[in-house]
Amino acid sequence: MFRRLDRNTLISFAGLLVGILGLLIQWAADPAKFANGEKSVGFSAFPPGILFILGAGLLMLATARWWWHPVFGVLIAFWIVVVGGLSNQLTPNLFSSNPGTVAGNVVMVVGLATAGIAGVIGMVKTRRAKPVASAR
Repeated sequence: MFRRLDRNTLISFAGLLVGILGLLIQWAADPAKFANGEKSVGFSAFPPGILFILGAGLLMLATARWWWHPVFGVLIAFWIVVVGGLSNQLTPNLFSSNPGTVAGNVVMVVGLATAGIAGVIGMVKTRRAKPVASAR
C-alpha cells in the first residue's frame, strides 16, 4: 500500500517534528500567549499550530504512494514561516523579551524551513525519476 519513504520525506517529517518542538518550547515559555485572552491554562491554551503541523504530517503519510505527497509539509511550512512573517505574526516573537519565545520560534522556523525545502527537493527528485510514457 505505502511505498518506502525516501530520505527527503524522512527529513521533511523530522522538520515537522522539530517545528512542533519549537511550538512546545514557546508554549512552555509563555502559556498565556496561547490562551486567547483567557486566564486559565488548559486545552484552550494549547498552540493550534501543533494540530495544523500534525495534520500536514498525517496527510503526507496518507498520500505517500504519490510523488507529490510532501506538498502538505511544504504548504504548512510556507503558511507558518512565510505568510506568518509577511503578516507580522512571526517577527515580534523572534524579537521578544522572553528568551524562551525567541528560542522556540527559532527552533520552529528552522524545523519548518527544513521540512519545506526537503519536501520541494523530494517532489522534484521523485517526479524526475518517474519514467515517462512514450508516445507511439
